[in-house]
Amino acid sequence: MMSRSYTNLLDLASGNFPVMGQPREKKRLPRVMTVPGVISELDDDQANSVASDVPSSIIQDRIIIVANQLPVKAKRRPDNKGWSFSWDDDSLLLQLKDGLPEEMEVLYVGSLKVDVDPSEQDDVSQLLLDRFKCVPAFLPPDILTKFYHGFCKQHLWPLFHYMLPFSANHGGRFYRSLWEAYVAANKIFSQRVVEVINPEDDYVWIHDYHLMVLPTFLRRRFNRLRMGFFLHSPFPSSEIYRTLPVREEILKALLNSDLIGFHTFDYARHFLSCCSRMLGLEYQSKRGYIGLEYYGRTIGIKIMPVGIHMAQIESVLRLADKEWRVGELKQQFEGKTVLLGVDDMDVFKGVNLKLLAMEQMLKQHPKWQGRAVLVQIANPARGRGQDLEEIQAEITASCKRINETFGQPGYEPIVFIDRPVSLSERVAYYSVAECVVVTAVRDGMNLTPYEYIVCRQGVSESESSSESSGSKKSMLVVSEFIGCSPSLSGAIRVNPWNIETTAEAMNEAISMADAEKQLRHEKHYRYVSSHDVAFWSRSFFQDMERTCKDHFRRHCWGIGLSFGFRVVALDPNFRKLSIDHIVSVYLRSKNRAILLDYDGTVMPQTSHNKTPSSEVISIINTLSSDIKNTVFVVSGRGKDSLAQWFSPCKKLGIAAEHGYFMRWSANDNWEVCGQNSEFGWKEIAEPVMKLYTEATDGSSIETKESALVWHHRDADPGFGSSQAKEMLDHLESVLANEPVTVKSGQFIVEVKPQGVSKGVVAEKIFTTMAESGRQADFVLCIGDDRSDEEMFEIISSAISSGVLSSNTSVFACTVGQKPSKAKYYLDDPAEVVNMLESLAEASDPEPFSDTRSEDSI
Repeated sequence: MMSRSYTNLLDLASGNFPVMGQPREKKRLPRVMTVPGVISELDDDQANSVASDVPSSIIQDRIIIVANQLPVKAKRRPDNKGWSFSWDDDSLLLQLKDGLPEEMEVLYVGSLKVDVDPSEQDDVSQLLLDRFKCVPAFLPPDILTKFYHGFCKQHLWPLFHYMLPFSANHGGRFYRSLWEAYVAANKIFSQRVVEVINPEDDYVWIHDYHLMVLPTFLRRRFNRLRMGFFLHSPFPSSEIYRTLPVREEILKALLNSDLIGFHTFDYARHFLSCCSRMLGLEYQSKRGYIGLEYYGRTIGIKIMPVGIHMAQIESVLRLADKEWRVGELKQQFEGKTVLLGVDDMDVFKGVNLKLLAMEQMLKQHPKWQGRAVLVQIANPARGRGQDLEEIQAEITASCKRINETFGQPGYEPIVFIDRPVSLSERVAYYSVAECVVVTAVRDGMNLTPYEYIVCRQGVSESESSSESSGSKKSMLVVSEFIGCSPSLSGAIRVNPWNIETTAEAMNEAISMADAEKQLRHEKHYRYVSSHDVAFWSRSFFQDMERTCKDHFRRHCWGIGLSFGFRVVALDPNFRKLSIDHIVSVYLRSKNRAILLDYDGTVMPQTSHNKTPSSEVISIINTLSSDIKNTVFVVSGRGKDSLAQWFSPCKKLGIAAEHGYFMRWSANDNWEVCGQNSEFGWKEIAEPVMKLYTEATDGSSIETKESALVWHHRDADPGFGSSQAKEMLDHLESVLANEPVTVKSGQFIVEVKPQGVSKGVVAEKIFTTMAESGRQADFVLCIGDDRSDEEMFEIISSAISSGVLSSNTSVFACTVGQKPSKAKYYLDDPAEVVNMLESLAEASDPEPFSDTRSEDSI
């Protein structure tokens, strides 16, 4: 069964293809939208669009893999009348199919490595779609140059590898035109995805730093699209990343994915730190999964290093003797100990550092002179620039110097291979090398050690039993700054910048006893063989399925402009409070309970002057003066400030310090609602808080009559959060036998008496009203933070216990579109005030009496 969107392409993917270059009518792939409320944008007439009526419930899943380059090779036909294409077996995108469900259809979107004339592009598109299920994205030459060689290779690549653009010649400076080309290229990729996607049935998996803003383009079109992103390069520390002028645009674009993958915890930790410092987002770990809450969506963070394609390596091993005779290499290096390096030619691979370490080893350990050989294979450079030219010159000079110094007739300590080397030839070198050395100063993953381990395991199968005992061994010297280092616990890890220790590590590796080499090799092989590329892709896809399982159950809508765009995802029962509806219910009700939080609800959090405006005072006074109303301000603030601010509102009830103090009107005395009025625990808690305050710049202590609050909003986000967690444990330990609770909130740690919460306040108000014969038939409860959720939660239990009637009209409302136990929301305090004003206009205020009867409670 084909997926629904694929049937739309049948008119392009069937029949005989015209000869390349022949003029024909241009035809674009039709774009098919199936998300309610989104109008199809067709380039051709709508009548030309074909859609299947097959229900999506029986359509097989499909995944669209999007990357900068398609996993195909292209070359001109000998007659120069078209192109011939073949799969690129070395491409990770092709290999990862092994880990996906067998029945899953895989479609690729990406660019080609060759320039295709515009007149041939439609024919090439049809050919690739039909034979390879590939959809090419053709970038105009001016955009391609600025996008790939400009923003990607001159700015993002160096920055993500910790090279800052201190000068125009070292690490590309940021140019707005390059960024615009990057955005334009990502948009072209998005258009190609849109042309073939069925958003209800398809998964999208985006790869690497070339396409980091693509998630925003796709999310704008399809709110519920199931989409993952994997970064194959390092993600730098926040200090480095924050130098990027478009740092927030890229970060927010990535957060439009459902799952974001990294090779190592370090890379994920840096990303999460950026989210915390720049966007105020904190991650949570639940049952081993890391998630970021972002406007109601939980974005998964996946940590899984990629592996190698075992079958490919093993098949090449069986052909190695034929394609590149291992025997010749053994004869060439007979009596020598071979150390091997296989690196791309770029500034971050540390090739020259490796050569200097080899030179140092030969100096410090003369026994290796004439015996040890470093074979360095340098793959062709993928970038260009002055930095690369300088590195190449250094490497050439080092090779020449070392060979002149330590070379002998028939012996050169450095064998430098500066040309493309096939996998089969590489396998032959792995087979004869006693040790592989990787000294990259920064590398996203680097699979060279993995390939080497598998090749060394495979050698014994083709050799005689007399040699097999010594063949299944390998040694690795690897930089601690590469992505595969954490998974290779038996390798000797080095700081490549320290030439002396790297030289000693190389000496240790080739001098180690065979038994130890064998033990380390076996440990590595068990890991590499079980954590191959199929394991990686299977694990990522399973996590993407898990992360996206609730997509079609929730209400989703997009807000924000440009790269500030994000999708808000909320429970289907969660909706905006209609002022007309609440006013109509308000007018019909006779006993109303109105509970209002203060900060963030009727007073904006960002306001420096926290005194309520005359408008707010007037509205609350009108509401509380209505004899049908019981109105309370329920706040964490102290009773004195609340009493002073709301002194004109004579009938207003106030619950201060989260309900520790409570009064029903201005003429009533304050009640203490806590279970204990002893505050000896403050003498224990306050010194602890002072200790952390002194150690945490930007933090402060707020002393209330009933509570102590430690604030760290102005502290360093990472350090403040860390100190808060430590303080929470510390306080819980020293106050274990005290009648208090220790809670953490948004940038606070609070110690307060047990049994004090806004939920208790709400329950007491509802109970008192019911006991006085005025059971509430209308409840309005509004708040904006975690403490207010306790009020929302108590409402349902009050209905269950009979304190509130099942017929009571309940309006539990949170401020802001975010996950909440409330059923309704309003966007901001201004909307809250407008709604309250509408209720006030519908009220019937009575003159205040100094004598409060039981019925006026």
